[in-house]
Amino acid sequence: MTLIDETTDVTAVAAGEMRAARLTAPGATAVEAAALPEPGPAQVRIRLEGCGVCASNLTPWAGASWMTYPTEPGGLGHEGWGVIDAVGADVTGFAVGDRVAALSYHAYAEYDIADASATVKLPDSLAGQPFPGEPLGCAMNIFRRSDIQAGQTVAIVGIGFLGALLTRLAVDAGARVIAISRRPFSLDVARQMGAQEVIPMDDHHAIIHRVKELTGGVMADRVIEAVGKQWPLDLAGELTKERGRLIIAGYHQDGPRQVNMQMWNWRGLDVINAHERDPEVYIEGIRMAVEAVASGRLDPTPLYTHRFPLDGLDDALNATRDRPDGFLKALVMTDGAARSA
Repeated sequence: MTLIDETTDVTAVAAGEMRAARLTAPGATAVEAAALPEPGPAQVRIRLEGCGVCASNLTPWAGASWMTYPTEPGGLGHEGWGVIDAVGADVTGFAVGDRVAALSYHAYAEYDIADASATVKLPDSLAGQPFPGEPLGCAMNIFRRSDIQAGQTVAIVGIGFLGALLTRLAVDAGARVIAISRRPFSLDVARQMGAQEVIPMDDHHAIIHRVKELTGGVMADRVIEAVGKQWPLDLAGELTKERGRLIIAGYHQDGPRQVNMQMWNWRGLDVINAHERDPEVYIEGIRMAVEAVASGRLDPTPLYTHRFPLDGLDDALNATRDRPDGFLKALVMTDGAARSA
């Protein structure tokens, strides 16, 4: 783990430039000087405070046939937040100095540009708090599509950052949550987020038997798969009751999947692929997340377990891949003041 301290090396930049990280090859990053981006007429420029690290970065990090190296400066970073320092000529509703989260795509850098329509203001009550808007908004949209109601039993397979947020949201909705995860640390997090039952994810048939016990043989009304691998997907289907809803929240990016269509069909499952791609829906999710966090309904702060400087992006990606004990979510802090935090 790369610690953030005042001795971290800082790449020198000239006027009109910024520091930006890029993947130079599989498993390798570098921080380089890059041109300071200029916003278009309907865009804003954000002086970034930080950017969350997403598991979707791991395939490009490992090396994929469709990848081109080096990546663009700041490329792959899409969970950024910070303060607007320039606005385009046609922008209304935003001003220099507004603190925002945004859907932008080069946020492993000190600055990034975002469409004003893809930018959300952060209230003063969130001052000083990290706010990776994209994954927080993703959690809100997945929860909305899950249609979780009071009194339901909800099984969540995989307790990472997303699974932990969904645990809290489901409990808040009045559901009984069964959290299933392989790491004892993750199960402890699930308990802290309100899960009433936790099950180690180590034996396929033992998990099914335990959920049968907990539900009187009926199985779960809602099952959220939040891992993105074949076995958790198989398991999630087994845990879903007849006419229940299976929500696929895991990001399946490493190839085709097989499903037990005989069982899905026999049980009459509703299967929801809960990832959103419509920018307007994404932004609505981020707005919902701002309200949830600002109101105290949702507190993601304890879930940001590891922070790295910009030139520690490789360590942040390794930690996201290896998930050492105590790891849940990595943030890359790109703001200069944050390096000594």
